[in-house]
Amino acid sequence: MGNQWTLQDAKNKFSAVVEAALNGRPQRVTRRGESAVVVVSAKDFDAMKDQEIERNRAFVRHLLSAPKVLGPGEELIDENDRAMLVPRDVEFD
Repeated sequence: MGNQWTLQDAKNKFSAVVEAALNGRPQRVTRRGESAVVVVSAKDFDAMKDQEIERNRAFVRHLLSAPKVLGPGEELIDENDRAMLVPRDVEFD
């Protein structure tokens, strides 16, 4: 059989389902004609979980690297930097 099994076939040939998953071929099991579960090896599952955890960590790092919200009395520009700013000419019609 390929990589798709009915629930009854998966029950009857569970060893074959597991063997295929262990060989790197995820096995889809359907119930009442609809996809119900996918059997994957523990190694593949752990790798997927590790990737998900790393994506979440990367997202948290991204959020933490965003500019901070200024609190009361805080200035966006330091007073020392402000002296170096040169205003530009503006024309009003």
